[in-house]
Amino acid sequence: MTQEEKIKKKLIEALSAGNGIKYNYKQIAAKVGIYDKAGREQVKQFLGEFADAKIILLTGRGQYKINPKYLNTKTTSRNYMIGRLQVRGSGSGYVVPENADPEATDELEDIFVPDSRQSNALNNDLVKVLLFPARKNRRPEGEIVEVIERNQNQLVGIMRIQKKVAYFIPDNPSVRRDVLIPEEMLQGAKNGDKVVITITDWVAGTRSPLGKIIYVLGRPGDNDVEMKSILAEHNFPLLFPKAVEEAAEAIDRRIPAEEIKKRRDFRPVFTFTIDPADAKDFDDAISYEKLDNGLHRIGIHIADVSHYVQPGSAIDREAYNRSTSIYLVDRTIPMLPEVLSNNLCSLSPHEDKLCYSAVFDLDDNAKIHKEWFGRTVIHSDYRFNYDEAQAIIEQQNPEFADNILQVDKLASIMRRQRFEGSAMNFESEEVKFRLDEKGKPIGVYIKIDKEANFLIEEFMLLANKKIAELVGRKMSKKESPKTFVYRIHDEPIHDKVDTFKNFVRKLGFDIKTGSKKALSNSMNEMFSTLKGHGEYNMITRLSIRLMSRAVYSTHNIGHYGLAFPYYTHFTSPIRRYPDLMVHRLLDAYLAGKPSVDKDQYEEYCKHASQMEHRAVEAERESIKYKQAEYLSDKIGQIFEATITGISKWGVFAELVETKCEGMIAIRKFDDDFYYLDQANYSLVGLHTGKIFRFGDTIKVKIIDVDLQKKQMSFDLVS
Repeated sequence: MTQEEKIKKKLIEALSAGNGIKYNYKQIAAKVGIYDKAGREQVKQFLGEFADAKIILLTGRGQYKINPKYLNTKTTSRNYMIGRLQVRGSGSGYVVPENADPEATDELEDIFVPDSRQSNALNNDLVKVLLFPARKNRRPEGEIVEVIERNQNQLVGIMRIQKKVAYFIPDNPSVRRDVLIPEEMLQGAKNGDKVVITITDWVAGTRSPLGKIIYVLGRPGDNDVEMKSILAEHNFPLLFPKAVEEAAEAIDRRIPAEEIKKRRDFRPVFTFTIDPADAKDFDDAISYEKLDNGLHRIGIHIADVSHYVQPGSAIDREAYNRSTSIYLVDRTIPMLPEVLSNNLCSLSPHEDKLCYSAVFDLDDNAKIHKEWFGRTVIHSDYRFNYDEAQAIIEQQNPEFADNILQVDKLASIMRRQRFEGSAMNFESEEVKFRLDEKGKPIGVYIKIDKEANFLIEEFMLLANKKIAELVGRKMSKKESPKTFVYRIHDEPIHDKVDTFKNFVRKLGFDIKTGSKKALSNSMNEMFSTLKGHGEYNMITRLSIRLMSRAVYSTHNIGHYGLAFPYYTHFTSPIRRYPDLMVHRLLDAYLAGKPSVDKDQYEEYCKHASQMEHRAVEAERESIKYKQAEYLSDKIGQIFEATITGISKWGVFAELVETKCEGMIAIRKFDDDFYYLDQANYSLVGLHTGKIFRFGDTIKVKIIDVDLQKKQMSFDLVS
């Protein structure tokens, strides 16, 4: 056996021993004892050969894992488990099995890991845990022996500098380790500054790691500092790399005549966009024309990002890593550099723009007679904001009325048909803020969707549904199934549905669970009855909690909430990477190219789903911060509120007018001994029989606001 063959054998053995764990090439090289630059490059070359042969899989983030087909599961040790560490407030934690199989009968439980046995792992890290021998009637326990993958490569917190000792205190309470910062790594930070750090070294057996400051944010409480803190805490970059910005600036902004010749020309057709008044990027447009045969031709035109962003380019890699734009209260952090998101790809009015389009010929009942998908060029005639479009729909503005009213009529028919089917009608309220020039909230209001919003929504749903059907259903009938990126939504969790059903029965509603259609119809009827009442938002929230989270996957199971057997995301490639993947896949399949590798695209989907979840959490954090900031000068004031949650710690209440949520600590209920009735979402007084129910209206006083924790404390008035 040659030296190269020996190294290759060791590489396969190391990856197999990982039992499906993902490693980058440096980690794999270290596992076989190779640390020099030349040796690592050779390892990288061998890994590329293995990936080409499908012996190992490249996840898309420079990480490799063994192909399950080549994994000998008989050699897997039951003494170890791979999972995510979840740290509790007390410091103890649990390792939750990674990719647990709900169908498996011998699936491992969560493993308890005390603080003293967590080694150098942090909250939500992917770890390898050694399982201790099971003891009768005791939960399984273990000890972390390896950190496989850090959940966060950067942490946010406050610097404390005393004499020559500098240490970092994390903002996140689940990260229970201070980090020592050497003097040469301070980057000019001062005592009390909020900073972003990365861990540089953590010697086994020591409690505190060493770190370095990578970004000095500034003084806590400043709006810009706090918003950037939220981004960094959720592992989003604060800036685009210089190479990405330069690559974006270098893109030719002209549209060559030969490119236009390759495309279907919609420039003569009436075309418009409808977006929020403060929108800076417009990634979808609608065109309308009445055909001689009486049909209505609707074009759904989406920015052709794939024309400008090539696979594997610096811009593409950065877009993949981000996977999504993030919408904080006061700013948008785009997935693509501004020259693309707000300029080249944005469907601004009175400019020729390249698009990928879905075109449908519909009759007066919104029945589709013909469909077409492909690349186009458009010229938007008008940019409406939602209020302007709504004024036309309400016939307050006659300009463009004929076209807009006809498009709205078709959208209304499709919306009615969708809900007459089995689609769920969730319309949760969205909190918005009025900010002053420094970003401080001076008012709170609730965004209300109207027909103009529904018009855009229905045609975006139509395009997403029909493109998924084209690849998943029509192409699969003619040839072998094509790998595709679907947006899937699993059915509700049945135990939760039963609990919810029993609860709303006490409010006078009978939820039918005999079939999907019966469930959706009875819930939609309940939502319609409650619309405009205090309980509506609370019941909608509870209903959403029944549902599984929508994710991206190559394994299509349909979209339960929308009641679509095939669904994807095609309509927002400026702000969502999966949409860009869908454009590329559709283009390849329409050209007759073979299917892409399913395992590789499933990894892409998992990454996109994870990043989407992070973005949602960051957006919620920014709302919580602004709500806390809004109430910070209202200590002592009394407001009407609705009970939105009940736990052993206290009662959560949401202010009716502003939707700001805080907690009334259980100690504030001092007129009786109260116990928690979980089945009825209630807090019950043992002696008085007084009951506080989910959805009850109460009056509360603001007694404390903690801006750093984004928490508000209330007292019960009545």
